[in-house]
Amino acid sequence: MVAAPPPPARVESVTVAEDRAGQRLDNFLLARLKGVPRSLVYRICRSGEVRINGGRVRPDQRLAAGDLVRIPPVRLAAPGEHVQPSASLLARIEATIIHEDRDFLVIDKPAGIASHGGSGVSLGAIELLRTARPRDTLELAHRLDRDTSGVLVLTRRRSALLALHAAIRDARVDKRYLALLEGQLPRTPLVVDAPLLKSVLQSGERMVRVDAEGKSSRSRFVELQRFESASLVEVGLDTGRTHQIRVHARHIEHPIAGDDKYGNRDFNKRMREHGLHRLFLHAARFAFELGDRSFVFNAPLAAELAAVLDTLPDGGA
Repeated sequence: MVAAPPPPARVESVTVAEDRAGQRLDNFLLARLKGVPRSLVYRICRSGEVRINGGRVRPDQRLAAGDLVRIPPVRLAAPGEHVQPSASLLARIEATIIHEDRDFLVIDKPAGIASHGGSGVSLGAIELLRTARPRDTLELAHRLDRDTSGVLVLTRRRSALLALHAAIRDARVDKRYLALLEGQLPRTPLVVDAPLLKSVLQSGERMVRVDAEGKSSRSRFVELQRFESASLVEVGLDTGRTHQIRVHARHIEHPIAGDDKYGNRDFNKRMREHGLHRLFLHAARFAFELGDRSFVFNAPLAAELAAVLDTLPDGGA
């Protein structure tokens, strides 16, 4: 497999090949500008330094075969500006791999590691794995919040990425999460069908709320275990919006334990007394079919979350 070329030292004009048609511009640039952080890619797009067919662009713009992309000279960080991943960190991320074949590489992502760099995070799972596997052409098939653990799927071939993205768009992917909610659900299963609107604060922080002007969003909550003041639930997603589970949980007044953004401060404080020091949200299952091939990726509940459950008083039937 041919490695991506180094960042250009002068302006380049690159013609988009047929197999890159439909790819987002930011992902195209990240694959081409090896080692360049996502935040820098966004910056050179917004500044107008990157152009398609002579026109200004957005980072999420889709490419067409034959498009001419102008790529400016990009300076890589000088030594000391960004921390180079240590051998122990690379070993840690490789130890999370739960599946790999010709098309996919799947990890059980630990909480605290972002899916990708940017927004103040220099290295995410994708950057670490690209460093650990320099001969692979890895792309994220989807994303998990930094504080969410569990199944994260990366692709090794462009054809697999496009096929899986099509399955996600058509809601042909079975995604299930485990979460600890405050209190008990009024009924189970509980379907939450509430549109979500995303906004960005002046600080750059993303916030999401239920709003009639937002995008259609649907989650299914099923109670698995009831405790005295909390419930362990499985959440299935019919859509995959930013912060969807967290905002829907808040919307039904049963926020997720450990959620500093959308949760209940008093409940979080009580859960800390039971040893919870992170968001209690875990991506447990990611399943789909491509042609005649079926894929099911599972990750058991993170050990630090299972330990919290062991300390909670039972709530009965």
